[in-house]
Amino acid sequence: MPTIPDSNVLLDLIYAQTKQAAWSRKWYSHFADLDGLVINAIIFSEATAKLDELESARALINSLGLTYEAIPVTAAFVAGKAHSLYRSKGGGRERTLPDFLIGAHAAARGYRILTRDAARYRTYFPGVDVIAPDTHP
Repeated sequence: MPTIPDSNVLLDLIYAQTKQAAWSRKWYSHFADLDGLVINAIIFSEATAKLDELESARALINSLGLTYEAIPVTAAFVAGKAHSLYRSKGGGRERTLPDFLIGAHAAARGYRILTRDAARYRTYFPGVDVIAPDTHP
């Protein structure tokens, strides 16, 4: 089963400016070797936002050994439903759809998610295997 690394993990690898960067490198390497890593347009845009050229962004993604995959339409629909449920429970507007699209992508394809921010994925996508510091120190 491939793994979707969340943007926070990729940013740890690219910039290594957080205290969790060592954790991100360890588990990123593990899952890259195990089954491969997949990203989508959401993660691509978040991870490469500081780059000036599209070709630089593509080169970075390739250098990290990532495979790009489009978010399935069925996953986008499920993400919208999960986000609507989140908002109905009082979820704020400051947190928009990206995590829901990533979680639904993983759920639709049977992938795991590698992240430092697991709560929303676990709450709204309980069937997804979430790899996070609290379960994988």
